[in-house]
Amino acid sequence: MITRKKALYSGCLLLVSISTSSRADDSAAQDGVMIGVGAQTTPTYSGADKQRWQAVPMLQARKGAFFVDSQKGVGYDLQSDSGLYLEHSLGYGLGRADKDSDWRDGSDKLRGMGTINATLNTAIAAGWAVSPWLVLEAKAVLPLTDSQGVNYRTSVTLIPLQSQQDSLSLQTSALFGDARYMQTWYGVSARQSVKSGYATYSPAAGFYGVETDLTWSHQFTQHWGGALSAGYTWLDDHAADSPIVFRQNQLTATAAVTYTF
Repeated sequence: MITRKKALYSGCLLLVSISTSSRADDSAAQDGVMIGVGAQTTPTYSGADKQRWQAVPMLQARKGAFFVDSQKGVGYDLQSDSGLYLEHSLGYGLGRADKDSDWRDGSDKLRGMGTINATLNTAIAAGWAVSPWLVLEAKAVLPLTDSQGVNYRTSVTLIPLQSQQDSLSLQTSALFGDARYMQTWYGVSARQSVKSGYATYSPAAGFYGVETDLTWSHQFTQHWGGALSAGYTWLDDHAADSPIVFRQNQLTATAAVTYTF
């Protein structure tokens, strides 16, 4: 889903940028630990017309092919000399509340829609670092503990600037969901309609939006770094026609400070 970046997971654009840059320069990711904190403004849920500010804790640790990441969860990745890579991770989605929430997606405008449960999920990504400045990737996220459907994304990442101190990346992703996923996050069942007052809606499976992120990261010293990120999401009619979607175009912004051991 398109949530607060995604809310932690939803998470942190900075970590995406660092991970992508590691693959793009065709060098092995380095072992170590990075911690940080960021401030983020994001929609209260996908399709909401209100924003909220929140603190975003960050953690990224790696040992060889294995990693722990506050956005992705725990997992491993395999990379070849040709730039092809495969990543598998186990993470946790916070779901969505039908009231305002300080720690996950939700809004009082969703009263009667019911809560979408938090869920354990697994993600599989395959990609190709075509060059030091171009990365292609396809990813699927599958829930394991609740039947919420599968979402997919294909992305293109451009890295026009990459040095010891600075990195600039632009990533555009096409978003897709199966029928159950679309119904869970954007649909309104007959029962939900009675309780919430919204008209029933059953979105079709398939393409439902585009997400674009621009991230600049800077290394101030050997240990201290920071990043600024801006994200834009556009929802296609399959999602935007839902009565619980009040804004088709949504923005996210993040500022973060990190420390690397």
